[in-house]
Amino acid sequence: MESISIQNILNQTLDGINQSLEDFNHPLTTTEIGTITSLSAGIVKVSGVPGVGFEELLKFPGDLYGIAFNVDEEEVGVVLLGDYAHLQAGDIAERTGRVMDVPVDDSLIGRVITPLGEPLDNKGPVIFSKRLPIERPSPAIVDREPVTVPLQTGLKVVDALIPVGRGQRELIMGDRQTGKTAIAIDTIINQHDQDVICIYCAIGQRAASVAKVVADLREKGAMEYTIIIVTSGNDAPGLNFIAPYAATSIGEYFMEKGKDVLIVYDDLTHHARAYRELSLLLRRPPGREAFPGDIFYIHSRLLERSTHLCRELGGGSLTALPIVETEAQNISAYIPTNLISITDGQIYLSPTLFELGVLPAVDVGMSVSRVGGKAQRPAYRSVTGALKLAYSQFEELETFAKFGTRLDEHTRKIIEHGRRIRACLKQPASAPITLSEQIVVLLALTNGSFDAVPLIRMKEAELRLRQKATELPEDIRKRFISALPLSEDDQQVILQLTEKALAPFTERP
Repeated sequence: MESISIQNILNQTLDGINQSLEDFNHPLTTTEIGTITSLSAGIVKVSGVPGVGFEELLKFPGDLYGIAFNVDEEEVGVVLLGDYAHLQAGDIAERTGRVMDVPVDDSLIGRVITPLGEPLDNKGPVIFSKRLPIERPSPAIVDREPVTVPLQTGLKVVDALIPVGRGQRELIMGDRQTGKTAIAIDTIINQHDQDVICIYCAIGQRAASVAKVVADLREKGAMEYTIIIVTSGNDAPGLNFIAPYAATSIGEYFMEKGKDVLIVYDDLTHHARAYRELSLLLRRPPGREAFPGDIFYIHSRLLERSTHLCRELGGGSLTALPIVETEAQNISAYIPTNLISITDGQIYLSPTLFELGVLPAVDVGMSVSRVGGKAQRPAYRSVTGALKLAYSQFEELETFAKFGTRLDEHTRKIIEHGRRIRACLKQPASAPITLSEQIVVLLALTNGSFDAVPLIRMKEAELRLRQKATELPEDIRKRFISALPLSEDDQQVILQLTEKALAPFTERP
């Protein structure tokens, strides 16, 4: 009897231990709530949340959220994502258990939103099916394919000399007011029939500038395939910091569905300055130009997400056109050199060319595309092969010609030909040119057909030639977008059409 009672006691004890273990392993339903200990510009310090994780969202009074950036033993440094004027020391901070994410859905196309997914276009609330974290790992190398399909910008100087491919990262750089945003907007406008989703991310821009961009895109019908994410200069620095990551996650949603996506970051100079401000307020050690040591990393992890996915993953692509502002043409400054080393080439805009009226003011000598001709159609590549060399020779010789040096006939022809190349590469804003028109014009240019046209009539002659390009046979126009280069017979047909179109403009002895 005694042994039976001892056994019962042991069984009851074991049952109690097992029940205690189950209770211990059961997730807690209570929420950790901390307190704001100090408050500064866009930053708060919070204590009493020992379980908070890095980049976890915390909720504050007034439906304000923040991201945990500095996770220390005693307190947490939190970056606020919105207007914080109502906060004060002693207010509560509640853990959410999730990281910062952004709503994604096809319904975002045509909308103007904040990085938090809030609407700015008076079209009602944003409808979405899922949310994606703004920080996502970039695709593995084995999940990527080479960049081979062109992304036509509609700008002759870019498509011919600095081609951009789908999945590429091409930096646009230059001083203030040299036309950087105009190139990006023209590229978006040119995607109207290319089945490309476009995302324009304005980081710390003036509200008037963003309003003009939205108005231009609406006027050209580009909002039908464009999403705009906006933070203004008056917004909290935390919003400026998360904006490009949120825009990239939206782009990845479409890319993973097999779509081609173009994303413009305008501009990463403001992004770097916002991160510098946050880091200094959080007492992170400053480095060169007071930027934190990981400033290169925040941009590389952003731009590495742009790629061309393999067919097994849908074959979608994400093309990035980051914009960076230089000061006094100093392209060797800290942020520009960082971005040059991350991207696959750069389009440099010269203030000198801008002042001379050469628009777009692309400095061909200082611009490069590391993908190059592989991002051009074979037909396009066959008519632009010698163009960059001829233009470079002209720029070198033009300097000597300014001194009044007597020139031989061969040198004079090179300079005259170069002047017509420059005149032909000029193009007004918001007027992209189709692929077939570009091929016809550039073939005439490389063949010297424009050399007999007076410079003052170049614009008129080019317009006439572009109009005549619609009369080309259908089979030739199909070859423009095929995988085949133009044959000699095709080129002869185009040159015969060119001769007829330019006949009224050529100089007669």
